[in-house]
Amino acid sequence: MNLLLLEPNEIKSDGTVCLRDRRSRHIVRILGLGPGDTVKTGIINGSTGRGEIVSVRGSDRNPEVVLRFFTGDRLPELPPVDLVMGLVRPIMLKRILAQAASLGVGRIYLINGSRVEKSFFEASLLKEDNYRSYLLQGLEQAKDTFLPQVSIHARFRPFVEDFIPTVAQNYSGLLGAHPEGGLNIRDSIGPGFAGRILLAVGPEGGWVEFDLEKFAAQSFRPVSLGRRVLRTDTAVVALLAQLMLLREERGRDGTPVPAVGSG
Repeated sequence: MNLLLLEPNEIKSDGTVCLRDRRSRHIVRILGLGPGDTVKTGIINGSTGRGEIVSVRGSDRNPEVVLRFFTGDRLPELPPVDLVMGLVRPIMLKRILAQAASLGVGRIYLINGSRVEKSFFEASLLKEDNYRSYLLQGLEQAKDTFLPQVSIHARFRPFVEDFIPTVAQNYSGLLGAHPEGGLNIRDSIGPGFAGRILLAVGPEGGWVEFDLEKFAAQSFRPVSLGRRVLRTDTAVVALLAQLMLLREERGRDGTPVPAVGSG
């Protein structure tokens, strides 16, 4: 835990917070902190700052930690990438949610597809109270407070044909990942890209030709990580990491490369 995250409604009017959960146990048992010590702290979807520990009561096994939050002035930025993903097994989805939040995504659309097991949509993990903790783990690791929004779409064609056109104008580029995609990400969007990207990654087994045709009809560009076929959780991390690095690159003269699709 590199950042202690607080819910906005946990902070009292005097700026104090009382913790009696895994966060208090981490402070006492892992970090070994006590009264007078400080820990890097942030409010979910709010600013980061520091928490000064006021008191520690109870046992090491189940401690109660009271800290006072001092806010900073850095607010979270909207990540430049949103993720569309064919729904996968719950055990894999847990890893992907944490990693995606850690690498930075604004929205995660969990969708159906020809190779998606329909029973996955009945998994208890898809309830917000259950998947939210994995997103928070990713934010704690990355020291960020922007909580990705997750939406679930059990019907493939309405999502691609009806929903995508309503949001496409929000993006500079639409990318569809597939092992046989035509270009790598750098060749498709260039380094130092501006604007936002919507990235679609297939479920276990990948997209079938029907799925790819539907994405292509909505102007998704096919991109590939190379000839190796990767698991969905590996592909998501590799693709998001590439996008993160490319966005930071600049042209040789030090100026950003023009946005995707610009003249």
